[in-house]
Amino acid sequence: MSESVQTETITKPEKSAADSTSTTKKNSILRHRKIPSADLNNKSDELIAEKTDLLSGPSNGNNDMTCSLSNETNENMDIGTMAQAEFQHVAAQARDLGRKMWNVCNFHNLPQWLQDNDFLHTGHRPPLNSFQACFQSIFRIHTETGNIWTHLLGCIAFFVMTLYFASRPEEELSFQDKLVFIIYFIGAITCMGFSFVFHTVHCHSETVGKFFSKLDYCGIAILIMGSFVPWLYYGFYCEPYSWILYLILIVALGMVAMVVALWDKFSDPGLRPLRAGVFTTFGLIGVIPALHYGAVEGFFSNFTLISLGWLLLMGFLYISGALLYALRVPERFFPGRCDLLFQSHQIFHVLVILAAFVHYHGITKMAEYRLSKGECEVRPAVV
Repeated sequence: MSESVQTETITKPEKSAADSTSTTKKNSILRHRKIPSADLNNKSDELIAEKTDLLSGPSNGNNDMTCSLSNETNENMDIGTMAQAEFQHVAAQARDLGRKMWNVCNFHNLPQWLQDNDFLHTGHRPPLNSFQACFQSIFRIHTETGNIWTHLLGCIAFFVMTLYFASRPEEELSFQDKLVFIIYFIGAITCMGFSFVFHTVHCHSETVGKFFSKLDYCGIAILIMGSFVPWLYYGFYCEPYSWILYLILIVALGMVAMVVALWDKFSDPGLRPLRAGVFTTFGLIGVIPALHYGAVEGFFSNFTLISLGWLLLMGFLYISGALLYALRVPERFFPGRCDLLFQSHQIFHVLVILAAFVHYHGITKMAEYRLSKGECEVRPAVV
């Protein structure tokens, strides 16, 4: 009996050990069975993540594509803007180069507002539309080159003479004597200066040409008025009321001539004889004070006292130039052969300069004679 109990006792622990062993195996088997489920969970998470990536991926791709397209569009716009700006810059340079490289043209190729003298066939400047190009054309050969340089040099000459007279000491030349000469010089400078500028820029545009043509004609009136000042001053040196009265008359007529010159139609080519007639008539007003002086002092004394011989020569030169200008001689008889040299307008300019210097010589002789006589005699008052 005791052996059986012992056996059972031994058997129970063995069973317990066996049971624990089997339980351990079962747990291990269960653990081994759970591992695949964890892997599946991980796998499913990975699949979900991949699906999420797939779903979000195209969206990000579209954004990238949209950004790239917008960037390309902006770049294209920038390139287009730069190309347009570069094209405009090149076009501007081409226009500037075209102005510098202009060629002379025939009369019939000119616009109507530049067609002034149909006897000059070739060598005309085209419309330049630039003051810089106009002034650069001074150094080119064309129909206006002679007109420009004749009065440009004359203007410089009278400017130098003005500086010379202004710098004379008071002991050599009084202020009044300086003033009357300088007024004449200013008239000559104004006339020739306006003429030089007009012939330089009148091909700029129609508006500019008309404006400076008016200044050119006003300059002629200013020269005529200025020419009378020293002549009347020394001719009626001892009769101040007479020379002041004549001076007022001359200035009034000069203002009328300037108003007429401001008329838009006054510069038309067909009115060339009218222009010459207006200024010639204005200049011939000087005959009236000359006759007055001759009636008082004696006609032959005019040649000595008021240098009438020099004044007549001056008038002859002015009138001759005006007639050649109005009749367009000599190009009328030699059409196409006086395009660059010896045209009527150039001859007119040369005669104007010669007349201005002749007048200067004449009034210088008048001043020398008058100042050598000393003070004016006091005439008895008429009761």
